[in-house]
Amino acid sequence: MALRKKIKTMRVDTLVGKHSRIVGDILYTGGVHIEGEVEGNLMAEEVDKGFVVVSETGLVKGEIRGPTVIVYGIVNGDVYATGTLELAASARITGNVYYNLLEMTTGAEVNGNLIHQQSPRNQIGKG
Repeated sequence: MALRKKIKTMRVDTLVGKHSRIVGDILYTGGVHIEGEVEGNLMAEEVDKGFVVVSETGLVKGEIRGPTVIVYGIVNGDVYATGTLELAASARITGNVYYNLLEMTTGAEVNGNLIHQQSPRNQIGKG
């Protein structure tokens, strides 16, 4: 699968391990890989930098906000991807999804609304 190749080339700065559970918000820069459980929001410090990967064993109970979001696991909350949102076949999202670019594999589930929004960079000069 193309998504797996992309993940291997991305630099992960923060890892929530398979047997870990974090309660609270995470403000991140760089790459975040969630294999365990996060009960809180994940928010990028910079609008155009960083990424979040929720693996097959990952569970996020809260919002995810960032430029690149890749989901293999479960997200119970809204997702805001100002750049690219990639949903693998095993992805399960319960919440609204706000995206600029969307790549969705057959089998992925979104139980909420899909809302297209242009990247803030693409809106400059429009009005």
